[in-house]
Amino acid sequence: MAAYQATEFSAPVVHYLRRNVSEADEGGGALTVGVLPAGAIVVGAGIIVATAFNGTSPIVQIGTSGDADGFATNLALGTAGNIVWDELATSNDLYSTSEVTVTTTVTATGNDSTAGYGVVYVSFIPNNGNGRSS
Repeated sequence: MAAYQATEFSAPVVHYLRRNVSEADEGGGALTVGVLPAGAIVVGAGIIVATAFNGTSPIVQIGTSGDADGFATNLALGTAGNIVWDELATSNDLYSTSEVTVTTTVTATGNDSTAGYGVVYVSFIPNNGNGRSS
């Protein structure tokens, strides 16, 4: 699957990147979710678990190619729902002056899942060029 480049809609709205994941992705290494444009600020991340993963302690990491768990660390996939990020207060990955590739990694600590499906998302606000830049 090709990585989707983030695009900017010419209105003040929150943008997003998303990627479907399933039990087949467990243990497959980092998967590309998409690319954040330079100057974007991340305002949310998580996974919508539509079908609970049934392996031994299935988890997901969400971050960047330079920090695999920069947005979310070890989010549990065993229950359906919106499992939200846990790194908001301490992440130094929420802003970058250059493009950043967003990744996700699905793993299990024991037996791999035979069922499970979810949608990883990262929401962000693109740089609108107003004000001073860093």
